[in-house]
Amino acid sequence: MKKLIIINGPNINLLGKRETNIYGDLSFTEFFESITNKYPNIELEHYQSNIEGELIDKLQEVGYTYDGIILNAAAYTHTSISIGDTVKAIETRVIEVHISNTFSREEFRHQSYIAPNAKGVIVGFGLQSYELAIQSFIY
Repeated sequence: MKKLIIINGPNINLLGKRETNIYGDLSFTEFFESITNKYPNIELEHYQSNIEGELIDKLQEVGYTYDGIILNAAAYTHTSISIGDTVKAIETRVIEVHISNTFSREEFRHQSYIAPNAKGVIVGFGLQSYELAIQSFIY
């Protein structure tokens, strides 16, 4: 059984409440329950923090033992050289995901410090971005 973790950065805990025109009205907890049921043959976990150092600690903790990491570092994607360096340092492959199309938003969101070290990037498919990342580890 594959062991995957979804790691979410700042404000993802507000899904379903914040900017529903961009992020939708489903909470991450509700979404996670649905994908856990959809993929019973995958050991799937999730972790969320609004604190950069905690995200780095979690990446380091799971970065040598899990089969895959699905990372939505949110705004830290565009600002955190440290998270990018951590993705480069660990062995577990990382898929960078974003719910919104970051390239259709403010210019500062067009830069990612994670993408150069990620297995791939999935952008703009809403919460389905996470599911596409899961499928990339399956097939």
